[in-house]
Amino acid sequence: MIKLSKAVLCVSLLTLSMGSTVHAGIFDDDEARKAILDLRQKVEVLKSNFEGLQTNQNAFQEESVQLKKSILNLQSMIEGLKQEIQVLSGDKEVLSKALSETQRQLKTQAQSLEDRMARVEPQKVNLDGQEFLADQAEIKDFENALALFKKADYQQAAGAFAEFTKRFPSSGYSPSSVYFMATAQYAVRDYKNAIIGFRNLVSIAPSHLRIPDAKLSIASCQIELKDTKGARKTLEDLIKDHPQSEAAQSAKERILKLK
Repeated sequence: MIKLSKAVLCVSLLTLSMGSTVHAGIFDDDEARKAILDLRQKVEVLKSNFEGLQTNQNAFQEESVQLKKSILNLQSMIEGLKQEIQVLSGDKEVLSKALSETQRQLKTQAQSLEDRMARVEPQKVNLDGQEFLADQAEIKDFENALALFKKADYQQAAGAFAEFTKRFPSSGYSPSSVYFMATAQYAVRDYKNAIIGFRNLVSIAPSHLRIPDAKLSIASCQIELKDTKGARKTLEDLIKDHPQSEAAQSAKERILKLK
């Protein structure tokens, strides 16, 4: 914007006045009056233009001030947004960690619930040709006793199976448990109790898969106890009752060896 100073305006007016004086000496009064009027008109135009320039300059300065304020406000808003973004980023990280922890806890709780349900709900078991339901306590105790038997720790195994049959007398494991208990007793040469165990199996589960082997083991115990007559009777019954079993074939061989 162009800015006119008061000094420039005065010089302009003085120049116009001097020109008017010269022309006044040359022209007549009418022409002089006309020249003066024209001069005044030009002065008014100059004054109006100057005032317009002053107004425009003031407006420009005011707009500049407002623009600076707007820029400052915008910068303040940007800083505020930056801080909010930082806070939100921190919140996002916190929320992400909280979500991960919640998922971990839910997974742990689900697994714990599943484990509790497994301990409560009976499971289907297939053993020695028998299918039955057993709870976790039965399964655990039987497998622990069987592990002792497989390690040839027959004394401990016999006690574990005896305890099992007392604790779970109606369990589907009971026939097999009685058989392994009697077999373990036979292994430690407790023949009398072994005979009791095998006969108990024949009594409670006459159709059990291990009955032929149990009768053969009874005969073996009787032989060890020098009860030859009783052993022969047991072997003959075995051959008669279970002629197709492997135990029956072994019984035939043993009869031939009995005196």
